Amino acid sequence: MSTSDAPERRTGVTRRAVLTAGGVAAVGAVVASTHGAGASTDSASSIPFFGKHQGGIVTPAQGHLALGIFNVAASDRQELKRMLADWGRAAQRLTVGLPLVETYDGSYPPSDTGEALGLGAANLTLTFGYGPSLFNDRFGLSSRRPKVLVDLPAFDGDELNPAFTAGDLCVQACADDPQVAFHAIRSLARLGLGTVELQSLQLGSGRTSATSSEQRSARNLLGFKDGTNNLRGGDSALLKRWLWVGARDDQQWMTGGTYLVARRIQMNLSTWSSTPLKVQESVIGRKRSSGAPLTGEREHDKANFEALDPHGFPVIPLGAHIRVAAPETNGGVHLLRRGYNFIDGVDERTGNLNAGLLFLCFQRDPVKQFTALQGDLARSDNLSQYVTHVGSGVFACPPGLGSNDELGASLFD
Repeated sequence: MSTSDAPERRTGVTRRAVLTAGGVAAVGAVVASTHGAGASTDSASSIPFFGKHQGGIVTPAQGHLALGIFNVAASDRQELKRMLADWGRAAQRLTVGLPLVETYDGSYPPSDTGEALGLGAANLTLTFGYGPSLFNDRFGLSSRRPKVLVDLPAFDGDELNPAFTAGDLCVQACADDPQVAFHAIRSLARLGLGTVELQSLQLGSGRTSATSSEQRSARNLLGFKDGTNNLRGGDSALLKRWLWVGARDDQQWMTGGTYLVARRIQMNLSTWSSTPLKVQESVIGRKRSSGAPLTGEREHDKANFEALDPHGFPVIPLGAHIRVAAPETNGGVHLLRRGYNFIDGVDERTGNLNAGLLFLCFQRDPVKQFTALQGDLARSDNLSQYVTHVGSGVFACPPGLGSNDELGASLFD
């Protein structure tokens, strides 16, 4: 799904008009307070916005996703800095279930669009990221670009759609209610009118990864359990090595942050569903019913890549997805995945379902981790014949904010 909130653009509503609706004269008056007069927060279902790391990374994966990719239309450095600060203040309110303002003057368009009123916080998290293109000469940020923040290459078999590829900024909204996640991205897009343009809005429903030990593995649209060996929030040693940027890494402002890779993967479900189950299982390397590797009985049994069948062939084929993607065959490389299924109607070109996986993963070094791993998958993974990667982007996600910090300040200081 791609949108720029076109109906609101046609009304001629400007960013300033939105912010001054109801007599509010400044951004600070719109989103300055997390606890406004007459409002109540939904603390029982809210996740703290402030912290060492941004929410929505090791947070237990919620059920719904709205991923907004933005491009900066303005050329003024200070305007971009002000907008990011506006976003940070708005995020404080949205993540506790509050509207952007408490009172409205009916003579103006409402500052808050209202579709999330009464739904509570729904465990909403907002994760902000900066794309490589933000660090060009437009804003004087070239010296601030991390060395590992480079555009992903086009891998074998990619058919990238520009609408879902790259971008200056991204916001990942995850929540237990799809309308709360959508409302968050829509609200930020409206706050940014005139400064940023929404390149795409991708909606995911149904997580495919578990990010905590309490969560069970979920199934993707191929019918198989996904993310069995994913990094979990409790894997502190692995997270330190493979997820969080360290103090000795490039660019100190990224210490405690991480890098997001977002890939839109379209699945050929009609071909897959016409494939015999034994072939499906050999392509994945797992049993569909239990999720166990072909060499085991239970989902979390360790895969035995050395096991041979009576004819001398590997029980888990050489091109099986779990073999090609396994840390054991990739120098121990781990990723933290937060994928979501997407279903977006029918592909007009083919008449097949337009559906698949919004593959999101976080890592300390996207060049050494995702790019190296995906290069092997594109060449050797038997699953490649059933999927097509149509979107691709990488973003630097800075560390979390303290209660007195502004979003974007560390980038510009």
